[in-house]
Amino acid sequence: MVLLHLALLMLLTLSSNSVEGERDREVFCGACKALVDELLYDIRKVNPKRTTEVGSFRISPGGTQERNKVPLVKSETYLTEVLENICDRMNDYQLQVDPQTQKRTFKRFAPRKDEKIYADFKKFYFYSDAYKPLKFACESIIEEYEDEIFSLIAQEADYLADKLCSEKSGICEESVTHTEL
Repeated sequence: MVLLHLALLMLLTLSSNSVEGERDREVFCGACKALVDELLYDIRKVNPKRTTEVGSFRISPGGTQERNKVPLVKSETYLTEVLENICDRMNDYQLQVDPQTQKRTFKRFAPRKDEKIYADFKKFYFYSDAYKPLKFACESIIEEYEDEIFSLIAQEADYLADKLCSEKSGICEESVTHTEL
């Protein structure tokens, strides 16, 4: 029995290593665009005047703390919280194929919670394993490019999808649809 478990473990390890080496560019590009779409949606929901204090908790010799106010959406704490669960929303996207060009893209099909149709939509149960590669790609992108995401948001970078998905990461070969912050 132990040998069977070890054999399965080795098989899983070998198969996961070969999958890691080969990234499905369409899935990773789609996940990057969806990640940016979801991130911008969350940022737009926050009142731009809302701030938070950031800085050191150390007390200087003069007895003061160096703390600065920054917009909430630019704080690492807020962004970390948003990014923590954002990939769970990848199941709201589906693969669509353009009938003329055969280009495959991921589009959001589910309404958001603040849309009127959401209550009716949630009465239906959708389950598919199809989103799992998209979720995995999303989680991989966050793990690998978290610092770049924080930096781009802090800089209020225009065309966040282009900057993250093409320029910084090279995940998407061609230019992506411009989505402004």
